[in-house]
Amino acid sequence: MIELVTGTGLALAAGLNAWIPLLALGLLSRYTDLLTLPGGWSWLENGWVLVVLGVLLLLEVVGDKVPVVDTVNDVVQTVVRPGAGGIAFGAGATAQTARVQDPGAFVESGAWVPVLLGILLALGVHLAKAAVRATANAATGGLAAPLLSTAEDGASVGLSLAAILVPLLVVPLLVGLGIVVWRAVRRRRRPRRDHDALDDVAASPPGLPPTVPPTGPPGR
Repeated sequence: MIELVTGTGLALAAGLNAWIPLLALGLLSRYTDLLTLPGGWSWLENGWVLVVLGVLLLLEVVGDKVPVVDTVNDVVQTVVRPGAGGIAFGAGATAQTARVQDPGAFVESGAWVPVLLGILLALGVHLAKAAVRATANAATGGLAAPLLSTAEDGASVGLSLAAILVPLLVVPLLVGLGIVVWRAVRRRRRPRRDHDALDDVAASPPGLPPTVPPTGPPGR
């Protein structure tokens, strides 16, 4: 169960930012005793891989805060983030941490299972993120991009560290993330419903004038 929570948290973090959970896995495995990656994922702690991930993260952090550029970036990341989510879930769920001493039990039925789960989870978060960002940019003329991007990066860092160090914290974080996405979707649908209602009123034929009852004395 802990393996599932760890992998889920890392995959969702990758849906917000593809590089943060991968860097967290690599750095913690290379420089601390808090995490030990299995042989199949040990390449994440390679020095050159960490440098490349760091450069990609820097480009992501800068570009995702610029209006229009962030939209193009979201299109490109439709492939990148799910892929990173699959790697993060696979590596995190099979890594030995302070909380998980027998990670192989979770994936003994098939090594592809955690990767597929990570891809699906990261893709779902990415699509929700892109939808919210497009709505916010349209409503604010792009002014919301830096604030949203900073919040997303912070959430990705928090989810990554919580998933590795204190997996049980992922649960309340997931609840909070779900509430934020649900409210954002509702806000996006509300203006659309109001716009459709106005179109229906404009297209409807004019009604007859209301009938006014006579004001004189009743007839005998």
